[in-house]
Amino acid sequence: MTSEPPTALDRALDRYLRHVSIERGLSTNTVAAYRRDLAAYLESLRGRGVTTPEGIAEADVSAFAQHLRTRPDSPLTASSMARMLSSVRGFHRFLLEERLAPEDVASDVKPPKLASRLPKAITIEQMAAVLDAAGGDDLQSLRDKALLELLYATGARISEAVDLNVDDVLGVEEGSADVVRLFGKGGKQRIVPLGSYARAAIDAYLVRARPILSVRGPSTPALFLGLRGQRVSRQNAWLIIRARAEQAKLGIEISPHTFRHSFATHLLAGGADVRVVQELLGHSSVATTQIYTLVTADTLRDMYTTAHPRAR
Repeated sequence: MTSEPPTALDRALDRYLRHVSIERGLSTNTVAAYRRDLAAYLESLRGRGVTTPEGIAEADVSAFAQHLRTRPDSPLTASSMARMLSSVRGFHRFLLEERLAPEDVASDVKPPKLASRLPKAITIEQMAAVLDAAGGDDLQSLRDKALLELLYATGARISEAVDLNVDDVLGVEEGSADVVRLFGKGGKQRIVPLGSYARAAIDAYLVRARPILSVRGPSTPALFLGLRGQRVSRQNAWLIIRARAEQAKLGIEISPHTFRHSFATHLLAGGADVRVVQELLGHSSVATTQIYTLVTADTLRDMYTTAHPRAR
C-alpha cells in the first residue's frame, strides 16, 4: 500500500520546520512540539477540503480553534490550547513572509487567557541548607557542591550547566574561576559572574575531584563529570538536586528550575535592577523577567501584613 503524495500544505510545513530548526536555531524538543501541533492543524484543514496554503480561510483557523475548545474526547488545558494556537499563528506568519499565502488569516485568532503563574522560589535559608548538604571531601560531594553553587550563583538553566566545558569557566588558568560563559536558547552566549562561594566550590572540584573522575572515562572537555568519567546528564543533575534537598530535610520538592527562580527572586529582593537580572538570565524580553517582581511584591506584602499593627 503506497502512501499519498505530499500536498502543497505538507511541503509548506516541512519548509517551516526547517526554518525554525536551522534559521531560528530552536531546540529539537521545540521543533517536535511544533510538528505535533501543526500536524493536528493540517489534519483539520484536510477534513475541510483545504490542501494549499493559499486556500486557507480565516473560518478554517477559527474552526480549528473551536475544535480545540470543545473536543470531548481529550479536552485541552488552557496552556496547551494557547501553545497550539501559537504554533498555528507562527506558521501563518511564515506563509505570508515566504509569499506562500496572500494574507495572514490567523492574525485575529486569540489564544485563551492564562492564569498568571508565579515562579516558585525557596528562601535564602532553604537554599543555604541545600548547598550545605553537599558539603564533604569525597569526589561526589565536591562535584555536587560545585554544580549546585554554580546553578544558584548564575541562574543557569540546567541544560546550560551540564553543557558547560572546562574552558567555559573563565579565569581557571589564573587559579580562580571568575566568570562563566553560558550558551542559552538559540546558542546565544552570555557571561555571568561567579560569587565567592561558587568560585571556591568550582576551584576545589577542578583541583581535587575532576582530575580523578576524568581518567575513569573517555576524554571529554565537560566540566561536570559523573563517577564513571562521562558528562553529567540533565537527568543525573535532577537526581543530584533531589538527593541533596532530601538530605537538607526541606520537606518540599525542588527542581533544577527552583535554583533559577530563586536566583532571580533573591537578586530582585536584594535591590538588583530588573534589566540586570534579565541580562543574567538570558531573557530576550524584560517582560519575562518582570514576573519575578510580582514574587518580591507578594513577599513584601506578606511581611507588611504580618508586621504592621494596622495592616489587618
